[in-house]
Amino acid sequence: MSATAPPADAGATVAPGLAEGYNFARHLLALNRKRGNKTAYLDDHGALAYGELDTQVRRLAGLLAALGLRREERVLLLMHDTSHWPVAFLGCLYAGVVPVAVNTLLTADDYAFMLRHSRARAALVSAELLPVLSQALAVNAAQPGPGQEVEHLVVSAPGQPTPSQSSGNPSAARFPARVSFDEAVAGHAPLPEAAYTHGDDPAFWLYSSGSTGRPKGTVHTHANLYWTAEHYGKAVLGLTEQDICFSAAKLYFAYGLGNALTFPLSVGASVVLMSERPTPDAVFRRWTEQKPTVFFGAPTGFAGMLASPRLPAREAVALRMCSSAGEALPAEIGQRFTEHFGCAIIDGIGSTEMLHVYLSNRPGDVRYGTTGKPVDGYEIELRGDDGAPVADGQVGDLYVKGPSAALMYWSNRERSRETFQGAWTRSGDKYSRDADGYYTYAGRSDDMLKVSGIYVSPFEVEATLMQHPAVLESAVIGKEDRDGLVKTKAFVVLKEGMRATEEELQAFVKQRLAPYKYPRYVEFVEELPKTATGKIQRFRLRERERALAAREEAGR
Repeated sequence: MSATAPPADAGATVAPGLAEGYNFARHLLALNRKRGNKTAYLDDHGALAYGELDTQVRRLAGLLAALGLRREERVLLLMHDTSHWPVAFLGCLYAGVVPVAVNTLLTADDYAFMLRHSRARAALVSAELLPVLSQALAVNAAQPGPGQEVEHLVVSAPGQPTPSQSSGNPSAARFPARVSFDEAVAGHAPLPEAAYTHGDDPAFWLYSSGSTGRPKGTVHTHANLYWTAEHYGKAVLGLTEQDICFSAAKLYFAYGLGNALTFPLSVGASVVLMSERPTPDAVFRRWTEQKPTVFFGAPTGFAGMLASPRLPAREAVALRMCSSAGEALPAEIGQRFTEHFGCAIIDGIGSTEMLHVYLSNRPGDVRYGTTGKPVDGYEIELRGDDGAPVADGQVGDLYVKGPSAALMYWSNRERSRETFQGAWTRSGDKYSRDADGYYTYAGRSDDMLKVSGIYVSPFEVEATLMQHPAVLESAVIGKEDRDGLVKTKAFVVLKEGMRATEEELQAFVKQRLAPYKYPRYVEFVEELPKTATGKIQRFRLRERERALAAREEAGR
């Protein structure tokens, strides 16, 4: 499993991507040995100190070695946000095993695909998610091919007994043997040394959101984690060991992984974890009881919280700063939040492919309505349809170059080549840059609309609609009229108890944007389709419009 390793801090003072022996889990544990009694994690079941985290990580690594897992073999990580999640993730890295962290809200078919695609030999799973994982295992077992590769299940059930082998699954005898996560971290012999890995070795996978087709297995290295902490967690956010971090985005997301593991553990801060959905009330309870100083959220969440009648008073919380990513933050939301709480929301953009934020506002330099400037260590280019850089004020496709780019999409050369182009990564986002160097979001490349021969950014129209006092959320797509011409259509969610008409919203936009940008159609809806990260799925709205148009055409 491991060879003789260099000193515990090897790789910390040189570029980890070039460092022999660099193991990110060992690096983090070594950084925090002096903080043995300090709380690292506080979840719904209690606190975990840094010293206990160190021991549990090495014990879980020892279990993985004892189960016969070898370096670079994959294990599925399907767990809720408890302290077991960082123990599992770091334990895998420490052992040189590659965790494949996946969304907890998917279907059995999704997990069956991910198990086949990653060829995972084991799974680390929360007890509540064991039934859906068992269904995925059954799906794969019934398919022709090499058969089921998962040999072991390590089941996390904090405060509860591990479900029996036959629980909820009459054919469980055909499935992998189960091991209790609690028993493993309580009594297994620790792995004496971390696996001897390189900064450029595959460390973990994250699956992209898969807005179209199957999700893509994005392969990241040990060094990528280091670089995001250095360039963003420390240099931009300025996190310190005095901070208490709380992320609405879960750990299985690239954004949440940085917020609740990489960044805070790199400076010795404490982290609040929450298993339940990040509803406004659930977030408010942690804000007022656990007193986090830094909160990481997304625009949809901030909008919902500001609309809640139970929004806490400024003096009831300890927030000094908030972070937003996932989608561009409308200026109106940022301004209202700062007016209420007295702290800024640092809006930025990142991606699964780049692991975390690479373009961002900064504390003391927040310009709401923009995504700020490039993070130090990253380069940004905006390119036109001809591949040449565009001038300031013009919209272009955003390309980014930086040290945290993924190695590839596993077993997908075509998409890898489309996205990872030499040192540059194609983001799929449209942006413009002003004369002062601030970047403004113009939508996803496949969301841009051409109305009357002129490009229209859906996000610009949405952000304007959000300024109306009755509007909670909006999504704008293109809709073909009877002449086959594209016009803008807005789907609007109103705030509880508020009213507005189509004509009123159209006039509101006309007063603030160029006339050709106003939504020709407005439809009021109860909710918008979103990914698990809160991103609006405009493609689902487009699919719905196409289906309605097809039915109308068939009925003529």
